[in-house]
Amino acid sequence: MELLTALERELKQLDERSLRRRRRIADTPCAPHVTVDGRAMLAFCSNDYLGLAAHPRLVAALQEGAALYGAGSGASHLISGHSRAHAQLEERLAEFMSPHLESARALYFCTGFMANLAILSTLAGRDADLFSEALNHASLIDGARLSRANLHVYPHGDTEALERLLQASTAATKVVVTDSVFSMDGDLAPLPRLLQLCEQYGAWLVIDDAHGFGVLGEHGRGALEHFAMRSPHLVYMGTLGKAAGVGGAFVAAHDTVIEWLVQRARPYIYTTAAAPALAHALLAALDIIDGEEGAQRRAHLQALIAQLKDSLQFSRWQLFPSQTAIQPVIIGANDEALRAAARLHEQGLWVPAIRPPTVPANTARLRITLSAAHSAQDVKLLADAFNALEQE
Repeated sequence: MELLTALERELKQLDERSLRRRRRIADTPCAPHVTVDGRAMLAFCSNDYLGLAAHPRLVAALQEGAALYGAGSGASHLISGHSRAHAQLEERLAEFMSPHLESARALYFCTGFMANLAILSTLAGRDADLFSEALNHASLIDGARLSRANLHVYPHGDTEALERLLQASTAATKVVVTDSVFSMDGDLAPLPRLLQLCEQYGAWLVIDDAHGFGVLGEHGRGALEHFAMRSPHLVYMGTLGKAAGVGGAFVAAHDTVIEWLVQRARPYIYTTAAAPALAHALLAALDIIDGEEGAQRRAHLQALIAQLKDSLQFSRWQLFPSQTAIQPVIIGANDEALRAAARLHEQGLWVPAIRPPTVPANTARLRITLSAAHSAQDVKLLADAFNALEQE
């Protein structure tokens, strides 16, 4: 069959370029020490930044939520699937983010990808100008395309280039969209300056804080707290399957913005609501994030980041200058990155190789992600193995 032959040919080309992705099967809960494909491994590849994914309080809350609400929601939110757990979670999230958003309201989504599609396709339209950061996540890129707005991509972190684009725009609706923590580099967007520009030129600032929520800020309120930001121009997306340890995502913004999403966002309207038990478990996760335990976990995570950066000593490879839990080691060639990942795997260390198109050509890397569930000894083992491997 010619159609299958064409696909097989494309897959072979991926193999030749060392670009085929393969899944591994985890046999145990998400944690630093896991069993993968039947083998014990020390993992540095999850986004479970606070180590909450297998936290006993969250597991118990999930069980309680299933007992209270059953296994599924049964319908979309606007039909009959919006449970008391969903409502309580949205109220709690709005309260949590209210120091940084005027007339704050929150909306819960099944995934962060869906949330970003919803924001951009609903806020921007054919006559809008949408200004997208060059290294934005795929969900923001796809949301921008779905919006059918006039798309302008500005260089990474280049606020002067963005200002020139905003100055030239005559659109009634302008939307600037950016990641807060860039998922493959770990660096932070210049959010305070972006907000200044949006306020000056009358634009929305959409922030995808997938890797900041729960981690950044004194109380874990993410990039907005980290930079002490507050404005009616802000539309904030935070994921709940990373630092919060469960699943889904939320959008927080002015009540009017959220009501517009409820009425017009197709990724929200036309999908079955997430299981209420997940929302119930997320209430427990927010209590931890906002409490003393959350503060202790964030402090421990920062200590591990500092330890790793101090311990890695490279002559050929490059540790990217990130102050977040995402610590990329830039290797360059795809095949060398795969070999390095395989060598670490032989030693029981699980660090994924990231290759194009996820990152630019010739910047293949090993992406280390740290968790508050790691110990100082775990990080020492990793650093020692990396230093020895580069010398090989």
